[in-house]
Amino acid sequence: MARLTARLLPIVAIAASGFALSSCGTSGAVAQARIACRYVDHSIALYNQSRAPGLTGASRSRLANRALATLLRATPYAASATSTDGGWNPLMTTINEGERVPIHFLIPSLTHLCRIAQSSTPYL
Repeated sequence: MARLTARLLPIVAIAASGFALSSCGTSGAVAQARIACRYVDHSIALYNQSRAPGLTGASRSRLANRALATLLRATPYAASATSTDGGWNPLMTTINEGERVPIHFLIPSLTHLCRIAQSSTPYL
């Protein structure tokens, strides 16, 4: 029995190490997704400001451009999250669509994805 325990101990240690390291990668992905979502949240706030009544056309345009630029600054963080955990690909893809699709069409998806990232069980 002691011989069996001595042989199993290294195997159990290797398996536990692998599990611990894989969970670190996932938490790293979540951390990167959360950073991306800070940019997303700021972008949405800027976009909402650009829609406020009483703004000049130039002010609306300036705020909308800042909203897009802020959204696109989230790209490297979302890409890093996706590299670590492919489950974050929808976040990265939706952020990248900001170059082709007006932000107001992306807000529902971005809001939902970032709500997941900020939750206590942030897995897609």
